[in-house]
Amino acid sequence: MTTAPPEDQRRLLEVQALDTRLQQLAHKRTTLPSIARIAELDAQISDLSTSLVASRTAVSDLKRELTKAEGDVEQVRTRAARDQTRLDSGQVGAKDAQALVGELASLARRQEVLEEVELGVMERLEAHEDALAKLDAANDELLAAKAAVVAERDAELAQLDAEVATVTAARAKAVEGLDAGLVTLYDRLRAQLGGLGAAVLSGRRCGGCRLELNPSDVEIIKAKSPDQVARCEECSRILVRLDA
Repeated sequence: MTTAPPEDQRRLLEVQALDTRLQQLAHKRTTLPSIARIAELDAQISDLSTSLVASRTAVSDLKRELTKAEGDVEQVRTRAARDQTRLDSGQVGAKDAQALVGELASLARRQEVLEEVELGVMERLEAHEDALAKLDAANDELLAAKAAVVAERDAELAQLDAEVATVTAARAKAVEGLDAGLVTLYDRLRAQLGGLGAAVLSGRRCGGCRLELNPSDVEIIKAKSPDQVARCEECSRILVRLDA
């Protein structure tokens, strides 16, 4: 049977209150709204990242396609300019001149087709670059929003950590000098029973499980000497008798 001075048993309630506060702070640390908001923003950034990769790839591909289209047009222009120079030189025969005229006409048609292709690529590239610019802007907004929420979270965590340090110090002071056996029992029960190892006996009601004890159990508890540690018959928690 565990015994401890009545005053130590009453002081145990202060330790319990501090432990409960530490438990609340630990829970709050993991359930800050800013943490959920950061997760939400991360999901949005991740989704947008997929679109950004696809858009950047499309722009890169179209730039290569445009470079090729421009090269094809330039190649035709160069050949046409060369043929025109030969034709204008007057140093070719009639048959060769006729062939050059025909080739120039063919090159002109080819150039027209290639320039249309080039224009089409330019238009598609412009559209994709506009889309990419909007995606980049949206991404920048999300990153800025996340940075702001991260700063908010860090400030909240720092505040919580400071309170944890204060409460932890108060807890160490509160448990100082208490009966070792009582503290050992309390810590064991607290670990087993969701953080609540000691509670007040108020009338017939246990402050831990909130159940009313049988009158006979209450009489047994009241009959115990003040230094005997009472336990709840329902939840096994330490019952502190304030009138003991």
